[in-house]
Amino acid sequence: MEARFKGSFISPTLLIFFFFFFFQVAPSPVELSNVSSLRGELKGLFPSYDCPQCINRKEHGRISAARPDEKNIDILVTYTDANGAVRTRSINSKDLSTSWVWRYPSDEDGDHKKTSKEVEGKSEKPDKLEGTIDHSDGNKNQYGVVVEHKSASELHPIKLKRQRLRNERRERRTAELIEQDKEIENQIQDAAVERAKELDTTSKGKYNIWRKEYENPNSDSTLKLMRDQIIMARAYATIAKAKNEDSLYDSLINHSRESQLAIGEATSDSELQPSALDRAKDMGHVLAAAKDQLYDCMTLARKLRVMLQSAETGLNMLKKRSAFLIQLAAKTVPRPLHCLPLLLTTDFFIRRYEEREFPNKEKLEDPSLFHYAIFSDNVLATSVVVNSTILHAKEPEKHVFHIVTDKLNFPAMKMWFLVNPPAAATIHVENVDDFTWLNSTYCPVLRQLESARMIEYYFKAHQSNSLTSGTDNLKYRNPKYLSMLNHLRFYLPEVYPKLEKILFLDDDIVVQKDLTPLWSVNLQGMVNGAVETCKESFHRFDKYLNFSNPKISENFDPNACGWAFGMNVFDLKEWRRRNITGIYHYWQERNEDRTLWKLGTLPPGLITFYNLTHPLDRSWHVLGLGYDPALNKTEIQNGAVVHYNGNYKPWLNLAIAKYKAYWSRYVMFNNSYLQLCNIRE
Repeated sequence: MEARFKGSFISPTLLIFFFFFFFQVAPSPVELSNVSSLRGELKGLFPSYDCPQCINRKEHGRISAARPDEKNIDILVTYTDANGAVRTRSINSKDLSTSWVWRYPSDEDGDHKKTSKEVEGKSEKPDKLEGTIDHSDGNKNQYGVVVEHKSASELHPIKLKRQRLRNERRERRTAELIEQDKEIENQIQDAAVERAKELDTTSKGKYNIWRKEYENPNSDSTLKLMRDQIIMARAYATIAKAKNEDSLYDSLINHSRESQLAIGEATSDSELQPSALDRAKDMGHVLAAAKDQLYDCMTLARKLRVMLQSAETGLNMLKKRSAFLIQLAAKTVPRPLHCLPLLLTTDFFIRRYEEREFPNKEKLEDPSLFHYAIFSDNVLATSVVVNSTILHAKEPEKHVFHIVTDKLNFPAMKMWFLVNPPAAATIHVENVDDFTWLNSTYCPVLRQLESARMIEYYFKAHQSNSLTSGTDNLKYRNPKYLSMLNHLRFYLPEVYPKLEKILFLDDDIVVQKDLTPLWSVNLQGMVNGAVETCKESFHRFDKYLNFSNPKISENFDPNACGWAFGMNVFDLKEWRRRNITGIYHYWQERNEDRTLWKLGTLPPGLITFYNLTHPLDRSWHVLGLGYDPALNKTEIQNGAVVHYNGNYKPWLNLAIAKYKAYWSRYVMFNNSYLQLCNIRE
């Protein structure tokens, strides 16, 4: 049996298969009920359109009466659903749309050209979607079913509009994302510019102490090579000695010495001797021979590890010695500074008694004037503080300097200012030993300094047990902690009972601006006006106090901001009202065993003036000139007071060279006493 329809065909064998499948494997009622839904799915998956071959089929007279009724043929269709799964359904030909075309083999030859022409008339390259997944032929599937798609121009206007809207939304979203990227990039650039403005370019000075080889890894290659060779030679020499390779051992030691001599004190390749390269080549040959004879990975690694540990131990020992020597050099009085008080003391006692007194005594207790307190045993340093303050004062005659020193330096201090009186200012020099009220009964610090435990801590430090326990805290063995001049700052109301406000100055500061406005600062009910020193987590209370002790942790905040002694405004009236000295005594007595804080005046100061300190503007007091070589130069120049806190005092050879000029400009080097003692710039 052969069925014929215009432009398509179904072979008799295929028809027999369809009939056999229909009668043998009949679909269930549930599947038959899904025919209508399958038809909808097929329409969605395989959209079909009316084709030219379907028009006027009766006019062509090509339908044969012998062919079967296409409406009663069952078709097995295989397709892929939306989830990607392969599905098979059986449908009847009557359920297909009229756009489906049947072809028969007998019509293939006769209608092929016509069909091609008709299709070309509609579209040069029509899109075709077969009714099965197996695309074995470009124009037909194994069942002879062909589906043709319309071109984009023939789509429904609503679909075209939706497609256009989707494209417009996609373009808008793309533009929005590009704009967001541009905004984020601009924000990043702006943030980078702001960070660059805040960058302190002078901080690069920190790294000037690095060796040149770190600046350029390709520089000084010969020098680094020779140093590495010496290290390897020492390692191989030890192994050779252990294996009784005496000749190799001697060769390694000799070449190591020669390379060390060739290097000498050189810090770069340009400083090496001309023969250095030849020495490096000779050493290379010896090391190659040693490697051939002695190389063992584990043995060599073990030896290098031992050498590294030995070098670390030696380095730690040198660090401790260096710290001790720096402390010793910082606290030892140089010969010129020792000479100066001797000459001044001699001349003081040569003077008549009436020539040893200062004028303007009536100003010493006048609260309307500007009063300063300086407690020091260093004549030269005190002179710089007074000179720099007076030179920048707008009304020098209103400034009064109260200087307190010890018994040993009292004549020298007094003689200096008798011979070199500051212009129009008032000077008053006192001896701390004349304060009879300052005794061990009243003052806990004096009582503690006289205890056997404190004497052992300071004067028996050479003993092994004491030295070992105090090696890491050498700075706390500073002799200044034995002097009451260092603790006198907590007794200002007792020292100056008639004054209402006073400005405390350390002897290692330099004044660069008029300090008169400090007396007008509103302390807002606080006792102490000081510059805070905390930056992020640095110099907060937990750096100075032992917060593992409940007495500290229960009364103070470890994150409270620290502040600096050295330039402080004290409201003495508020001090007396709040009994600040009593607070100081209370905590000092509880620290007799030094478990709350180590020795010094800043920790008890932080405790005593806790929540009683008013922060001043940072430009009033610039710190760090005695230990930090990377301070901001502009900040130093704009500071009203610069402070050489630390070991590198400006009157010592240890001083940081670039900071020394700020101090030396106020030293009277043409003074006869300084010249006799050989004190020069």
